[in-house]
Amino acid sequence: MKVAAVILAAGHGTRMRSKLPKFLHPLAGLTLLEWSLQAVDGLSDLRPVVVVGYAREQVQELLGERVDYCVQDEPLGTGHALMQARDVLYQRADQVLVIYSDMPLLQAQTLSRLMRLCGDRSPQGRPPIALSMLTVEREDSQGFGRVVRDEDGAVRRIVEEVDCSAEELAIRELNLGVYCFDAQWLWENLSLLAPNANGEYYLTDMVGIAAEQRRRIETVSAPSDEVYGINDRSQLAVASQVMRQRINRAHMLAGVTLVDPSSSYIDATVTIGQDSVIYPGAHLQGETTIGVGCHIGPGSRIIDSGIGDDCRVEYSVIEKARMERGSEIGPFGHLRPGAHLGENVHMGNFGEVKNSFLGRGVKMGHFSYVGDATVGENVNVGAGTITCNFDGVSKNPTTLGDDVFLGSDTLLVAPVTLGPRARTGAGSVVTRDVEEDTLVYGVPARPAPAAEPEKPPPSGASEKHE
Repeated sequence: MKVAAVILAAGHGTRMRSKLPKFLHPLAGLTLLEWSLQAVDGLSDLRPVVVVGYAREQVQELLGERVDYCVQDEPLGTGHALMQARDVLYQRADQVLVIYSDMPLLQAQTLSRLMRLCGDRSPQGRPPIALSMLTVEREDSQGFGRVVRDEDGAVRRIVEEVDCSAEELAIRELNLGVYCFDAQWLWENLSLLAPNANGEYYLTDMVGIAAEQRRRIETVSAPSDEVYGINDRSQLAVASQVMRQRINRAHMLAGVTLVDPSSSYIDATVTIGQDSVIYPGAHLQGETTIGVGCHIGPGSRIIDSGIGDDCRVEYSVIEKARMERGSEIGPFGHLRPGAHLGENVHMGNFGEVKNSFLGRGVKMGHFSYVGDATVGENVNVGAGTITCNFDGVSKNPTTLGDDVFLGSDTLLVAPVTLGPRARTGAGSVVTRDVEEDTLVYGVPARPAPAAEPEKPPPSGASEKHE
């Protein structure tokens, strides 16, 4: 049985009070729309179809060729949105699964139950099924419509909350707007939808059409924590908290220690190795990978970066950078984009590295800046060292050979190269290349002058005796 998934993402979401469409707001590293796409991943035999309208270019830029697109040019309601997918899906699937782009907590196993029920062939004497739908019973309606049943318990219609009578408002069973339709029945009857008083075509009216035709309508009770709709930023914050708890629990069950899960912020796109410890206040974001046995935090933020095994990060910011096994940074360090620390590098307080490689065993003291540089192995970067890489027009490189020793407050005016085992005195301003095994110092830095041979005493001079 072939299944097609349709995600409705044509609305704006005015209650978010944002220039950004509601479904493009981020939650734990993914947009709301991407969470909906993840929920249907693997359930559909065809590429998911996303119905777009407002901000369609942004949606297409985000999802690329992962989905097929249909366009709703006018915002004429959810039923009208689904009509746009008919030409793409007609006679290509046996079931059509429809979800919204603002329910990020919905999980695949719940949708799978919904699909299995819709695919259940009618027993002898029962009418054929038209659709299955998700419902939930709770006090907080969040504006969802009410499921109205007859005296036998059969679903008769859905009433939107704004249209409910006082008696209907008291109904606790809510329609969540998530459906699985028998495809043939859907496409044969979708055109029967009539516009409501506001000119919109409601997909919920398909339930009433099915009931009038005496077709089966089945319901699946959804877990309450999966069907929290998002209409404003306060609801987005609640959903974010639920999602964060899920993510953190999954990491802990996989062997990661979160000292205080309530204050650990980890995106869904982050991977963490076993026996790593995440301390309070850590923010791990984007395509970040943390190795085995690391200590991260407290108060650190790591974005789109790779952290090798046995690394330590404290009160530091790392963005689009890389640390290899055994390296450590902080407190209050900053790795900017393109920074790469080799194995067992130590980077102390208030250090900053940008677009540079620091080789194995480098010791970089506090209050230092290294930019656009290649640093060899076992180099000592003294406190206050700065690579003066920008000349006002372009960025220039600095190259340091193995075992170089930079005295405190050394300024390296790029482009400049120091050979292996070169040394600088404290406060040196290096403006020219330095040969290997050479000591330079001063402003500008120069090699130490060759020592003059000691002169013999004048001939006939008397010696002083004590």
